[in-house]
Amino acid sequence: MLRWGILGTSFISDTMAAAIAKSPVSRIEAVMGRDAARLAAFAARHGAARTYRDIAVLLEDADVDAVYIGLPNHIHHEAVIAAAKAGKPVLCEKSLTTGMGDAQALASAVEESGIFFMEGLMYLHHPLIARLGSVLASSRLGPLRAVTGFYAADIWRVANPGGRGTLYNLGCYPVSLLHFVVQAACGPQDFAFRHLTGLGNIQPETGNLVDAALAVRFSNGVLASLQCSDGYGLSHDFAVHGERATLRFRTNPWLPAAGRSVLDIRDHDGTIEEIVVEADGDAFDYQLRTVESCLAAGLTQPSRPAPRLSDSLEILWMLAEWERLCLM
Repeated sequence: MLRWGILGTSFISDTMAAAIAKSPVSRIEAVMGRDAARLAAFAARHGAARTYRDIAVLLEDADVDAVYIGLPNHIHHEAVIAAAKAGKPVLCEKSLTTGMGDAQALASAVEESGIFFMEGLMYLHHPLIARLGSVLASSRLGPLRAVTGFYAADIWRVANPGGRGTLYNLGCYPVSLLHFVVQAACGPQDFAFRHLTGLGNIQPETGNLVDAALAVRFSNGVLASLQCSDGYGLSHDFAVHGERATLRFRTNPWLPAAGRSVLDIRDHDGTIEEIVVEADGDAFDYQLRTVESCLAAGLTQPSRPAPRLSDSLEILWMLAEWERLCLM
């Protein structure tokens, strides 16, 4: 039985706790939160044996085998560094951090400690993304030419303003999927060689980016255009364009559920192939299974398409550069 310590009592921690409750080999042992009433309510909902008001005290608990960090992303690095020093395996919610300096400090602590670490880009564990990978590895689409993506959700009022706005709330999803597509279709090195152009709008109430657009030209000639907004809507689109055909997600690629997810492949002559992917759990369920299997095998990181630490750093590097260009 893998005994979890949960840092944070937010909505996302509730979601992860629900996945743990469904697992036959995991349970919640302890939870940490700063608000006493929310902490007590969370522990009661999820059957946590112990509650703590301080991260360091939870990390000293010998009955906690692994830590889930559901805290605001601008303090992820502090919590990960503390967990690494305590020798606790970590699943840390996205985005990795909100800046490269913090990310590099996080990575150094993880590498020095030798703990298992994974960023919580949960959708990458779902069978839908594995199926995408198999299509990209085949010749079905032809050579990759372009990628387009869009994600919008009206969440800025409930998001912690310290999290720096739409790029780190939502932009991490299309950027991480672009990263996977380029790796899978072109090669593991190709994502690093690119030219970016970014534009955005500032939310006056927070001073953070609320809308952002990115254009990319990779050195191999592949083009990409991404947009995100946490100021309106609830909408998604992602397409991969090859010389023979275009693949498009009909269902949300970033919130794949139990049951059916659907991809369409449209050949340039107009022929459409529907690909249905069946799953017995949602993305959080599959993410938890990845952690459980890695720890059971003694691994310090997962295999693709799950995000390795090096992948998380490359994703954040693009997010930080996108932000810099938008704020120029």
